[in-house]
Amino acid sequence: MSGVARSITGTIAYTSNQAHRAGAERGRESFRMDIHRDGSRVLAAHCEIDDAPAVVRDVNLRLDASNRPRECFVRIAVGGQFRGSGWFAFNGLQAECESTTTLEGRVSQRYALDAPLRAFGNHAIINDSYAMSLYDLAQGPGRQSFFMLLSSPDHRGATGPMLYPVQLSIQYVGEQDIEVIAGRFRARHFRILDVGMPEEHPEYDLWVTADEHYVLLRATVTGYMQTAYELSSYHVVEHASSEPAQC
Repeated sequence: MSGVARSITGTIAYTSNQAHRAGAERGRESFRMDIHRDGSRVLAAHCEIDDAPAVVRDVNLRLDASNRPRECFVRIAVGGQFRGSGWFAFNGLQAECESTTTLEGRVSQRYALDAPLRAFGNHAIINDSYAMSLYDLAQGPGRQSFFMLLSSPDHRGATGPMLYPVQLSIQYVGEQDIEVIAGRFRARHFRILDVGMPEEHPEYDLWVTADEHYVLLRATVTGYMQTAYELSSYHVVEHASSEPAQC
């Protein structure tokens, strides 16, 4: 029997909304979400941003059955050169980071938490969409705020990786049916209004699957960024729950 109950894989196209290059490809992301039989899940992604300086990111985040982050690995390259890699662990009232970067050297961090961490941002777009699961849908459309940690305060995640605390403000707009490259889906529309980074992040609209997986369907970022993201392929595999009978 496989230890994984369901696997969701897909790709996300990164494009520009800037007037002089509207619709132009500016990057891509491939992701895999494994839901384990104990209720935990692992989100892995490979991300490429082509805009100079180009960013390449590999991430792997594990969440427990209560949907709380327990550990994460992040590696980034900037401008075609290795920038840093880090391992993060979240245990009760403490977050830890052990990383090596070309700018800061060897980094060890311990961050005291007031309560078990509810979300960790590693800058993969699939991770951004899954963070929308923080919102309590029972409260209906509105605005809610949450403490979380990031692997970088840079808007493109091109520094560190190291721990950085922020206060995430999410608006839930409602549900609708939308069409993307990968097909037609029932979507929940969220808007990130504020993140609490050193430089204010422009408004960030996300449409995610209206289920417990919160897979990114479409996203747009306004302001100086003018970027767009769209699910371009999507596959779900249900793994067998028992081994075949022995002859």
